[in-house]
Amino acid sequence: MSVIGIEKLEFGVEDIPSCQKFLHDFGLQVTKSDPSLFSTLSGAKIQLFTQQEPSLPPAFETGSTLRRITWGTENTAELNKIIENIQGCDGFKLTSDGAECRDPNGMAVAFTVTKQKDVDVEVSPINQWGDIRRIDKPSPVYEKATPINVGHVVFFVDDLPSTEAFYCQKLGFQVSDRYIDRAVFLRAQVNGCHHNLFLLKLPHRGRGLNHVAFTVRDIHEVIGGGLAMNRQQWSTFIGPGRHPISSAYFWYVNSPTGGAFEYYTNDDFLTDKWQPRELEHSLVSFTEWAVEGGLDYETRRQVKPVKE
Repeated sequence: MSVIGIEKLEFGVEDIPSCQKFLHDFGLQVTKSDPSLFSTLSGAKIQLFTQQEPSLPPAFETGSTLRRITWGTENTAELNKIIENIQGCDGFKLTSDGAECRDPNGMAVAFTVTKQKDVDVEVSPINQWGDIRRIDKPSPVYEKATPINVGHVVFFVDDLPSTEAFYCQKLGFQVSDRYIDRAVFLRAQVNGCHHNLFLLKLPHRGRGLNHVAFTVRDIHEVIGGGLAMNRQQWSTFIGPGRHPISSAYFWYVNSPTGGAFEYYTNDDFLTDKWQPRELEHSLVSFTEWAVEGGLDYETRRQVKPVKE
């Protein structure tokens, strides 16, 4: 089976105007005919609805949150294989362009043939010792970010083993790495980025959305995007920083859609030669370095906590 990646995210939210502004400020492209439909450069969609929208499936947590995730397949043949595999799953039904069901964590998951396009953007080379690729040209400075695609989503889960089994056995996802008895990183394809899905089980947190991550060109666009969101008065959860487990640079911004939105780049690319690691979940294994609260746009220094 061949799931390409995330095709569409549908949110049920409390405040649509605030969420529309957030997605616009985040750098997503609004659809002229529908101010609640946004897209990445590749064509991945983000759709906003009210929480009471009847076409949405039930929420798996209270408040604004993700209500349905659609995965894109390479072609119709691969889509049909997935449909055959999920027919016995909870909530299974055929749709106008594919099928959907609910995963063991209660999230509605849909499948369709991908409509995303290849994206050709200029990425500035980096210079490292013994590997000089940028000559007579400075690295870029970005005023804001323009996300290329939806790279991954992270869910809190109630039952980690059954949810992992659904994605691996029904959809063909691959285990990239694991935090022992705590979490698993899954990629949609054998040869692909470090993870398209991260499932996390915490002792005092029920199921829900943790964050959605968007790929950008390079570390400079991560910084530019985060600073631009600070300028627009959106609060940073954490970042900039770097995850050693995936090598990715990141910046997380708190989102009114629920959870957080992440800019990231430089994640590892894995193949069938990769051997999944089993690690203890710790601050060191998850974050090599990070700035708490983000950087202030005006001072370019760490945001100072507000004194009560």
